[in-house]
Amino acid sequence: MSISMIGIDHSMASVDIRAEFAFTKKNAGSAMEEIKKEEGILGCILLSTCNRMELWVSTAPDWEGDLYASLCRLKSLPQEPYRDYFIKREDREAVEHLFYLTSGLKSQILGEDQILTQVKDALSFAREHFTTDGVLEVLFRMAVTAGKKIKTEVTFSRGNLSVIHQALSCLKEEGYEIQGKTCMVIGNGEMGKIAAQTLRENGADVTVTIRQYRSGIVNIPVGCKRINYGERMEYLPKCDLVVSATASPNYTLKRELFENLDLDHPVILIDLAVPRDIDPALSEVKQVTLYDMDSFKMEAALEEQQESMQQAGEIVQDQMAEFYQWYDGRDVIPRIQEIKAEAVNDLNLRIGKILKAMPMEQKDREKLIEVIDTAAGKVVNKMIFGLRDALEQDAFLECVAGLEKLYEE
Repeated sequence: MSISMIGIDHSMASVDIRAEFAFTKKNAGSAMEEIKKEEGILGCILLSTCNRMELWVSTAPDWEGDLYASLCRLKSLPQEPYRDYFIKREDREAVEHLFYLTSGLKSQILGEDQILTQVKDALSFAREHFTTDGVLEVLFRMAVTAGKKIKTEVTFSRGNLSVIHQALSCLKEEGYEIQGKTCMVIGNGEMGKIAAQTLRENGADVTVTIRQYRSGIVNIPVGCKRINYGERMEYLPKCDLVVSATASPNYTLKRELFENLDLDHPVILIDLAVPRDIDPALSEVKQVTLYDMDSFKMEAALEEQQESMQQAGEIVQDQMAEFYQWYDGRDVIPRIQEIKAEAVNDLNLRIGKILKAMPMEQKDREKLIEVIDTAAGKVVNKMIFGLRDALEQDAFLECVAGLEKLYEE
């Protein structure tokens, strides 16, 4: 069995290229189901966020498929224009990538923990569609465990940030203060709520748009106001800054909506969606400054972060070693169980006459045999798994083979 992935992310492709391969929750499930139908693919998980799209599969050893071709077929896209934007990883390289990614060490914002939730949700979604398998299940679960451990034990100087934090930080460096500004957030999903809460915490007057048919049941961050989505263009001229973060396939702010709009002061538009929420042509409108996801690149790690990165890296390496221990030993476990059963049976044959000669009731004798069998099994397990932990993999497998020969007929 092998592990393979193919992905595209913010370091390889612009937001518009990434948008071509983005998956909504609605179509991600059917995409995984289609991928898993391919011969040789045993499990499939699809991770699609604003910054990246990754397709993960576990395959039979002789599988020779092409994940990139499968993606292009699902998206009805030609292969040649996009191939160079993708990176493919297999086996140990793929495993290492997932552990570092889930731990926030490959994010635009170093140490951010949104990706941890996204990886966990990707696993849960694959379970719902019955596309994961034992290997991907354990791999993703252990990667999430590593991410949680880093989240609780490691402090980054800019930890627990999201893209909106980075955006505000960049604006502040340019002399823009958010405190006291009138802001509107279009979208009330996870990203929208984080944006609204962050703006509010930084002293802004925040209004969140709500779809009219949902306005009575949607919760918004404390301290924020709400308006119907259809009223956004009436409210926009009052705003100093507008964030759009929806899962809509269409623009929430179009160029033509601004043609008769009277803007008497500068307005900043921040597009946090992939595909885009805001028409790029709005960058040409007077008084408007437009930013998108790629406008806020993370600078190189600061010197004071190096210690935190080293600590996080050690946690990742420990958790990866635990995964490899499981992965490398998963095929040998049934063999170990057979050896244990044979050893227990061997013991019973050797002490059977002694037990029969002991003066005790039959039920007591049977109970004693049961206790001895359990104890013997535990001793055999302890010895064999102790060998596994103490020896190199090849040497351990030779020991297992030798033990198997002891009980060959």
